[in-house]
Amino acid sequence: MRNGASRYIALVSDNELGTFLRLRREALKPTEVGLPEGSRRRTPGLRRSELSMLAGISVEYLTRLEQGRDRHPSAQVLGALADALRLSTDDRVHLRHLAKKSSGGLGALCPGALAPPSKSVRPTVRVLLERLEPAPAVLLNRLGDVLAYTTGYERLVRPLGLLDAERPNILRFTFTDSRARAAYPDWGRIADELVMDLRYRSDCTDPHIAGFVDELMVLAGPAFSDRLAMPTRPPAPLPVERLAHPEAGELRLSREVLELNETDGQRLIVHLPADDATSAALDHLTGRQPGALRVVTA
Repeated sequence: MRNGASRYIALVSDNELGTFLRLRREALKPTEVGLPEGSRRRTPGLRRSELSMLAGISVEYLTRLEQGRDRHPSAQVLGALADALRLSTDDRVHLRHLAKKSSGGLGALCPGALAPPSKSVRPTVRVLLERLEPAPAVLLNRLGDVLAYTTGYERLVRPLGLLDAERPNILRFTFTDSRARAAYPDWGRIADELVMDLRYRSDCTDPHIAGFVDELMVLAGPAFSDRLAMPTRPPAPLPVERLAHPEAGELRLSREVLELNETDGQRLIVHLPADDATSAALDHLTGRQPGALRVVTA
């Protein structure tokens, strides 16, 4: 396996669970859990002894978890740590995900993850896309390959250059095509989201993911590899995605993501207008009568 792919496997498999627990411990102030601040504190947040006391586990066991020397915590231990760390619901789901990866059980979460990324589109999904016309909607596999799209999506993104490649890919366009930085005013946050989503969905032993990562590390350099090295967190899509469209001006879009059959590893993304101006601009781009696309309100 080439160096880039090997580095990816090392990054995503090197004690993510322990790193997550340590970072959350260090981010939690003692006063947030009813403990005194103290004057001689060397750690930025809770000490291991304090977290172990709150969670009802030994300091030695917490140390083994954080250092990656124990990768099989029970559900009871995870629940106790989540309570002690004041984790949100999303972070609790993420903690369970990391625990599965740590114990080698990610395959149960992502069946078929080692199979080649799907390139085919099921007939029922084709019908679904047709029913969505002319709303901008696109079907992606786990690598971000564009498998199918509506005419509305084509009218939205073809002027940006996203569909110019023989085999369009969202990540490849974002990180290797200079036009992407002009198309996305919030390029940095979009790039963060894409890398985190790729890592969150992937099995670190997946050779297809590893090969794709190797390609992007070479083509995109630090813009991609630096993000790859960041600790994982639950994907947090931007509530509104800004798009600088050469014909329609700046568009503000909300996205609805539909996860399809687990064995497909595919997701359908529908772009919706987030304000009146974008609604009118999308009507013009897609040929719908004004007002046919309704504004998504908070």
